[in-house]
Amino acid sequence: MLDRGFLDVIRNAGQKEVLTTLIDVNIRVGKGEVLGLLGPNGAGKSTLIKILCTLILPSEGDAYVNGYDVVKEGQKARASIGFVTTDERSFYWRLSGRENLQFFATLYNLPQSDVKARVEELLEVVHLKKRADEPFLSYSAGMKQSMAIARGLLNDPAVLFMDEPTRSLDPGAAKGLRQFIKEHIVEEKGKTVFISTHQLDEAEELCDRVAILDEGRIKADASPADLKSSLPSGSSLCDVFTFYTGKDFAEDNSNPQAFSMLRSGRKRRGLGMGMKRKGF
Repeated sequence: MLDRGFLDVIRNAGQKEVLTTLIDVNIRVGKGEVLGLLGPNGAGKSTLIKILCTLILPSEGDAYVNGYDVVKEGQKARASIGFVTTDERSFYWRLSGRENLQFFATLYNLPQSDVKARVEELLEVVHLKKRADEPFLSYSAGMKQSMAIARGLLNDPAVLFMDEPTRSLDPGAAKGLRQFIKEHIVEEKGKTVFISTHQLDEAEELCDRVAILDEGRIKADASPADLKSSLPSGSSLCDVFTFYTGKDFAEDNSNPQAFSMLRSGRKRRGLGMGMKRKGF
């Protein structure tokens, strides 16, 4: 739940309005599993990830990451996670890629004797070793995103959170990044991955399970195949999304209004699924 902004409080003194962002969200992600979080803009995806990353605190309820309570054991939870975001401003643009990683490794309290080796290892992993001494500001969108992944892996986390990792990437760069996530992070390293995405092909390719979040609630939680099989033959993940949210899905990252309301006259079909969601 989020309180109003400062200016709003001044303009409307004496009135208190609380915005509920997430409601009764109950979900469990198993070790080594990849969960994809789908939902329209404003559904609460980023808020959920920020709570699990201990960036904001929930007003009620319990949340655990790698067995640690994110409120009571925040420090241990943070030591268990890596967070990959598309926010380029979180890097120092005038520093080189190598210098950025060395700086963030220090913030992670990695032993100085290990920092150099760890940074060089990750630069090799994300194929940026030859460009590591160039300033971050000169990197392409794909290189910047690779740097974000390298930073997220600095502390060798048990759980990796990724908030729209392929946003703003061209199709070739997005495909390469998905392949890297699948082959290196998931199959080779066995990380647990929690990924928020607006790309249906990304969800189908990478995720063991997909959870659909809309208006702060989990509307569905199952494997992509199970979700599609619950609808008439030939249904797509897009059809699943529309059924549960009542909104059409458009995979267009450049359009902030990519999700539109379901056209009037379309009837919703019964499922009879009765899925029971587990606690996080």
